Amino acid sequence: MRILYAMICEDAATRHDGRLDVHGVFHELFASGFPAQQDQMVLAVAITWQDGERGKIDFSINMLDPSRSPVLTITAQTEVGEQHAVLGAPRTQLIMPLQDVIFPTPGTYEFELTLGGHTIPLTPLRLVQTDDAAES
Repeated sequence: MRILYAMICEDAATRHDGRLDVHGVFHELFASGFPAQQDQMVLAVAITWQDGERGKIDFSINMLDPSRSPVLTITAQTEVGEQHAVLGAPRTQLIMPLQDVIFPTPGTYEFELTLGGHTIPLTPLRLVQTDDAAES
């Protein structure tokens, strides 16, 4: 397995030709207080599979807080087919809308993929506490 990309954005959609349209990629969020809530965001991930990685594959994605405690867990399954002569290695494209996500504290949150006992980092998201007086 190989991660092709992982990103957090405002919106993502798969086109009819298999390409991904992504809008508003971000790595930081700003909040005046904590816990903070993000009403809407999307995690987009693409994985290619190696020989021998076929059939139904279970996995999970955790969002870990700055102390490395899970604050959000997504469990899923994908169906991995055979390699295609023209398209190459099988690929899984995940578009996961996340709504009303709570961030307990400022700091860096990490998304990680867990599959078959292995954990792979995907993408970080930094939550920054702002000073309301400085924004006025």
